[in-house]
Amino acid sequence: MNLKRPIRRRDFLAGVTLGLTAVSTGKQNIAGTATAKYRVAIIGNTGRGGYGHGLDIVWSDIEQTEVVAVADPDPQGLTAATRRLKAPKGYSDYRRMLEKEHPHIVSVAPRWLDGHRDMVLACAEAGCHIFMEKPICQSLDQADEMVAVLEKRNLKLAIAHQTRYSPALAHAKKAIREGLLGDILELRGRGKEDRRGGGEDLMVLGTHIMDLMRFFAGDPQWCFAQVRNEGRPVTQDDVRDGAEGIGPLTGDEIHAIYGFDGKTMGYFSTHRTRHGVSQRYGLQIYGSKGILTTTTGAVPEVWFTEDPTWQPGRTKNTWKRISSAGIDRPEPLSDSHHQYGNRLIALDLIYAIESDSQPKGSVYDGRAALEMILGIYESHRLNAPVRSPLQNRKHPLSLWSSESSNV
Repeated sequence: MNLKRPIRRRDFLAGVTLGLTAVSTGKQNIAGTATAKYRVAIIGNTGRGGYGHGLDIVWSDIEQTEVVAVADPDPQGLTAATRRLKAPKGYSDYRRMLEKEHPHIVSVAPRWLDGHRDMVLACAEAGCHIFMEKPICQSLDQADEMVAVLEKRNLKLAIAHQTRYSPALAHAKKAIREGLLGDILELRGRGKEDRRGGGEDLMVLGTHIMDLMRFFAGDPQWCFAQVRNEGRPVTQDDVRDGAEGIGPLTGDEIHAIYGFDGKTMGYFSTHRTRHGVSQRYGLQIYGSKGILTTTTGAVPEVWFTEDPTWQPGRTKNTWKRISSAGIDRPEPLSDSHHQYGNRLIALDLIYAIESDSQPKGSVYDGRAALEMILGIYESHRLNAPVRSPLQNRKHPLSLWSSESSNV
């Protein structure tokens, strides 16, 4: 779509970073008039992923939009959501809502994955742009379907990988590009390693770490991994249905190696730890000149030390913070209940719609993070490194199970 005047993404979002109203222009092609607002609908599912991490309430803080309806198959959940969102209409069937309300944008909010593919396809068939909770879906063939229908209709999908939108991460990436850490040698990520440690942690929270690896290092070329359960490599007999509609799942301990361009190697691990639950969740970047660490979220803790030994206790080098304001400056922002991050994503989705560009965290980024995750299972299944993109688009564990049943 053509804008009245050119506008850059950073200018569009600059007002948000400062706590001001962001720029919005040129909705004539979607909303009918220059003053009309984008019609937003919400898909939730109480008891099966709910409304994600605030993907329903974020729109009340976006002046360019109005919530026109909410869908939830749970009667009590629907009543509560209609009141909470001050939605004029409530539906038990999201397909009926899409048919009747003709929204421009839909929040696919449930955390559970088993409905993501069908919800996205229904939204796309109705001509709607999408803000969706992570992870993207259960398998790569589902993700490929989603990409295909969105491309066919030139629709945008923004996924809730909030750290990608962090102003602090933008400062960090610029500093790394300008040589802060020298050559990037290693990326090290870990999951939360709580009761979900292993396969569930990989799928639910590993998607953020995989997206961060790609944010800093680009797409990996290959993956080599092992998945273990109670100290031994898993077999097809260990495959189970995951919680929260995840799909096939296995393992209480996972170790993966990724090969990126040049000298850069990536490592990801998760297990059900006895100590330090959630304390190591995040990403560490090791360069020839120093180390940078980051947690997740739109206002993460980002620290670095310029120390090529990677042993700051020995060299007495200090750590400095990279905040939303820049290097070695206090953090001026907060992100209570993910609402600052969700606001950034929602506004960036509107920018992508109006400029006919991709969101900073698009359907392609969601699929790529899932590909890194499922590459782990594919490598373990084949007991060999696997190259990206994966030739097998089915879920490796479901394929493994079907092969076993045919023996």
